[in-house]
Amino acid sequence: MAERIGFIGLGIMGKPMVRNLANAGYKLVLNSRRQESVAEMVAEIPGAIGAATPFEVAKQADVVIMMVPDSPDVEKVVFGEGGLIEAVKPGSLIIDMSTIATTSSLLVHEAVATRGGQSLDAPVSGGDKGAIAGTLSIMVGGSAEAFDRAKPIFEAMGKTIVHCGGPGAGQTVKSANQIAVAVNIAGLAEALVFAAKAGVEPAKVLEVLGGGLATSRVLDMRGPGMIKGEFTPGFRIDLHRKDLNNTLATARTQGSPIPVTALVSQLFDAASSAGRGQLDHSGLLTILEDLAGVQVKDV
Repeated sequence: MAERIGFIGLGIMGKPMVRNLANAGYKLVLNSRRQESVAEMVAEIPGAIGAATPFEVAKQADVVIMMVPDSPDVEKVVFGEGGLIEAVKPGSLIIDMSTIATTSSLLVHEAVATRGGQSLDAPVSGGDKGAIAGTLSIMVGGSAEAFDRAKPIFEAMGKTIVHCGGPGAGQTVKSANQIAVAVNIAGLAEALVFAAKAGVEPAKVLEVLGGGLATSRVLDMRGPGMIKGEFTPGFRIDLHRKDLNNTLATARTQGSPIPVTALVSQLFDAASSAGRGQLDHSGLLTILEDLAGVQVKDV
């Protein structure tokens, strides 16, 4: 019999992940900050039940997955009033698929182990489109035993599933991913603005870049929206900014110089300060447009 899964966090990513788990045959216990989201998913998914607190989720589920925005959210879910930690027992498996600071992730690992449970940090990449399609890239930290147990669950939500190492390794690899994506977005944005300032049609720029070494998944998935000025969020600027801040803090702690990331993070700060934090992270383009005095979509 498939394990019963508790899922905490029903946002842009969480809802489609829950749908894919349901389609794979898992029974679900759901909780979220917004009770309207819980009611929506319970009405949609046969057999799914809602729970008022993370504690109630963990009490009823064999495996609990968290998908919430940041380190304080995870710590509240685990350690706050009505938190899940008091329901963890031998046999429990706690999987944090949020993107948070490695230090917070290690706190969760330690607390779960103290109560005899297992835990994994398993952040994802692929955005809302990957979550909907069930093709997320999932990078996992924790024991090999816990990873083997969780792998069928991950396979319901993702395509590239890699055990990266011990506790915290998943968050480390996610930080590396966020560095690469942020720098790629900034580079593409600069290229488009540079060409637009010279009067070159943006669609032609994408066509040429896509046929050479400059091609990338960022170009394929975000480029068309960038040249149309469409920034409906798949992954918001404010969330990517949060990830870069966590990455910079970790880098300082371990003595890893990441100067390009530090510069790009300032552009994300500028976008957030300009009131654009709820745009898709490809909306970073707008800051460079402001600096150059040109709008790519108008060329």
